[in-house]
Amino acid sequence: MAKVIHYYAHPGHRHSHTNKAMWQAATQIPDITHVDLYAEYPRHQIDIDKEQQRLMDHDVIIMQFPLFWYSSPSLVKEWIDLTLERGFAFGEGGGKLKDKVFALAVSTAGSQDAYAPDGYQRLPLRAYLVPFEQTAWLTQMRFIAP
Repeated sequence: MAKVIHYYAHPGHRHSHTNKAMWQAATQIPDITHVDLYAEYPRHQIDIDKEQQRLMDHDVIIMQFPLFWYSSPSLVKEWIDLTLERGFAFGEGGGKLKDKVFALAVSTAGSQDAYAPDGYQRLPLRAYLVPFEQTAWLTQMRFIAP
């Protein structure tokens, strides 16, 4: 059975309706490791060794966050920048994440119709997630679109 880790990142968790409900439902699923990044790293001081070990110990990595200004909350970006470093996730001596699954669970403030060619966001949601898809490709993980 695949080992799943679920990362959650919402800087305004207490004000969230959608992400809070998603987080609460996900934490009811047994045999999944759940990590609330903002609770664990409120000052953004990420324990890189701990996070890299978590990734090594799991087969499926799920990142849950709201889409803010067409990207993730800042802590997700910093987590990626620091944790998925050269020599671990990619480059010479890297490849430690090869063949793992990388999935996103994202929410938006707009409706599904907003993310259509004639919607006010102009592009499909997937277009805003290209950096995450490319991150998966560079680190040799398999990207699963939301």
